[in-house]
Amino acid sequence: MIYFDYNATTPVDPRVLEAMLPLFSEQFANASSGHGAGRAVARLVEQARGQVASLVGTNRRNVVFTSGATEAANLAIRGVLAGAEPGRRRILVAATEHKAVLAAAAEAARIHGGTVGIVRVLRNGAPDLDHLAASLSKDVVLVAVMAANSETGAVADVRRACGLAHGAGALFLCDVTQAAGKIPVALDAWEIDLAVLSAHKIYGPKGVGALVARRRLQNRLTPLIVGGGQERGLRSGTTNSAGIVGFGRAAAIAAAELTTDADQLRRLTALLQHLLTEQLDAVELNGPAVARLPNTVNLRFAGADADAVMTSMPEVAVSAGSACKGSSSEPSHVLTAMGLGSTAASESLRFSLGRPSTEDEVHAAVGHVITAVGHVRALARRTRTRPHPRVFSP
Repeated sequence: MIYFDYNATTPVDPRVLEAMLPLFSEQFANASSGHGAGRAVARLVEQARGQVASLVGTNRRNVVFTSGATEAANLAIRGVLAGAEPGRRRILVAATEHKAVLAAAAEAARIHGGTVGIVRVLRNGAPDLDHLAASLSKDVVLVAVMAANSETGAVADVRRACGLAHGAGALFLCDVTQAAGKIPVALDAWEIDLAVLSAHKIYGPKGVGALVARRRLQNRLTPLIVGGGQERGLRSGTTNSAGIVGFGRAAAIAAAELTTDADQLRRLTALLQHLLTEQLDAVELNGPAVARLPNTVNLRFAGADADAVMTSMPEVAVSAGSACKGSSSEPSHVLTAMGLGSTAASESLRFSLGRPSTEDEVHAAVGHVITAVGHVRALARRTRTRPHPRVFSP
């Protein structure tokens, strides 16, 4: 299997697993316990909090551990809307946000009384900041724009978007799940109020993520899970010590190797794109040519249904959309928001490379893709030209 779906999830780095293993056996104490063993684990958790904070350019006190970015987005959006003033209950969300953010905004508006407005995106997938500026008014409480899109890799100018939101008196939420570990993230320098991310996108374990919230905002948030008051009362439940330590170690590795990883992935992704566009006709790039994640390219193979192509090349793992799309037959909401028709969107594949990817894998994958696309196109042509059976009535 050639795995080119690293934006969906990543394997746990062996160095991360090594850091986690003692938390399952030797250092298994509850981090909330007052005895020495518990305090030792609590120190490891706090070390991890600092490592995650360092990766995204914020203070460790702003990091609240959750089960993942989805929970973090729900905690942030519902919390902000629950405490919003009566005249400020509209949320603006970019059209290409992850379904976790889109659904959380819709649910928060339903529960707490509010509305959700959609910010258009440009043809290359970047948010239309002129449309954002025109959509802002005194009734907007929160603006959500992701730093980088999982399907096209499009990188947004979130610093400018945040400035526009603040100018209208609104808070700003940034999903940095795909950006963290791939490009530099500087939440405090960008003046971001709220951000979300997950460990399993940066070679850490699944089931752990974080909400980054400025301390002045944490008191305004309403917890989704109540109980023992862990994570400063924002996320109760026995601390997932092993997962958090793994998250921290993954963040530290990502920070240390970000430049090296990015250079290597940019080279391999460019090679993949070059070979496919050179050796296949009717291949179109979805998304920006330059301002995108170094590991991601989304290509349309005109005349070849993406699901059929994937079925025809079981040796290669790629995606026809984000992992949240699952088995849905609907075209990608990201690509349709960019202006692609349903047919064009259904003929598009995302290739997302990762730290373990090699040049040999790129060449092998290209061969499989060329064969699969050729097979699917030929089958489609035969289907279109096959004469319809004639029906005779007595």
